[in-house]
Amino acid sequence: MELPLPASSARRLHHLARLEVTGFALLPGGGTGGVERYAQLTPMLVLDGGEELGINLGAPVRLRMGGGAPGVGWVRREDWDSLSDWGQVVRALKLGSDASPVGLWAGALDSYSLLSGHLVRRYSNRANPDYHPAGAFLTGTLGPLYAEVFSSDVLGARLMGAEAALDLAHLFTGPQEQPGRYTLALSAVHDWGRAGGHSPQVTLAHLDGTAVVVVRPGYELHVLAGWGGRPGVGGAWGAVAGVGADAVTPTLDARLRLEVRGQHGGFRQGLFGPDYELARFRAAGPYGLPVVEAPFPDGFSVYGEAVVGWDAVRLGGLRQRHLHLSLAVEAFTWGRVDVDGRLAAQLAERRVEVAVSALATGVGRPGARYLYSGEVRWRFGGWLYAVGQGGTLLFPAPDGALHPGAFASLGLGVDHAR
Repeated sequence: MELPLPASSARRLHHLARLEVTGFALLPGGGTGGVERYAQLTPMLVLDGGEELGINLGAPVRLRMGGGAPGVGWVRREDWDSLSDWGQVVRALKLGSDASPVGLWAGALDSYSLLSGHLVRRYSNRANPDYHPAGAFLTGTLGPLYAEVFSSDVLGARLMGAEAALDLAHLFTGPQEQPGRYTLALSAVHDWGRAGGHSPQVTLAHLDGTAVVVVRPGYELHVLAGWGGRPGVGGAWGAVAGVGADAVTPTLDARLRLEVRGQHGGFRQGLFGPDYELARFRAAGPYGLPVVEAPFPDGFSVYGEAVVGWDAVRLGGLRQRHLHLSLAVEAFTWGRVDVDGRLAAQLAERRVEVAVSALATGVGRPGARYLYSGEVRWRFGGWLYAVGQGGTLLFPAPDGALHPGAFASLGLGVDHAR
């Protein structure tokens, strides 16, 4: 929830200062020490220089009020016990835009996908509640070539990858009025497994082709196909084919995708997904192994994804509301279903914000995993608002086991924008 910034020149530097004070209750994994109670202070400073410049700084500081193991300090140690944890101070850094030849973004990665999305899709680098890195991705365009390089942790040796997409029409006939109609892309991702807890290393690569077959004002339809594997691991490969659509209107922004995927030898598309920061220690299922070592049956799956935003629309003829829905479902022929869904809404002329999310992995099989969270913010003054949060967590243990936990917080915030 942000105050509207004054309308003026796009080159002017605006700022937003905020402080949230909440009571925070944490039930840590394993139940050791019972419920831990904290006073949580979350300062934040936003500098907005327009589409090509912005920075958001701030991190929660939890001061212990009670509970926990004997002898622990005033500040929750797990939030700041590694170099990577200091990355959480940078909530977001933006240099350049989608239209810039070079662009940089850094901060928390939430539902991040690497271009085609067949290796990294809807990935979140802070799914582990005791690991708070800052990730980053760099984009660049040179003639017919567009590339993106990313790291899940700029301060540690963790997930790193890149994808380069070649505009074939530009390559053979020169710059196009509608670039990107026919592209060929190559991606590769490697997990070093050395930050946020040790885990097995893994490397994946994927080749993709995309053709835009229908273009209309505010709408386009494309078809895609690809093949990937694990370099150096014979027999680990997968193939994919599908269709996608993008629609943009004054009130609607939608992206839809439907794919049929084949997996063989343990390879799967979207391995680095919303559950990966937990699955790299222990995958959902009965085996109790990291995801790169756990058996994964050969077979096929159907993957569907919808990301839809409605802005300035009227529902029921009552109030102006703003909604954002993101949902992905993958169903495998051998009886497993994975679901990742998020819904956010701004109500009462944007004075109230509600957000909920749910992640279900391995549904229909033994050892399925479920995580839920929600947040409500209510602005009842020009600069004062209330905030409530809650949800479930999984805490990785040194032996790789995942212990269930939960959190809840309630408090007030104050902010000022100019």
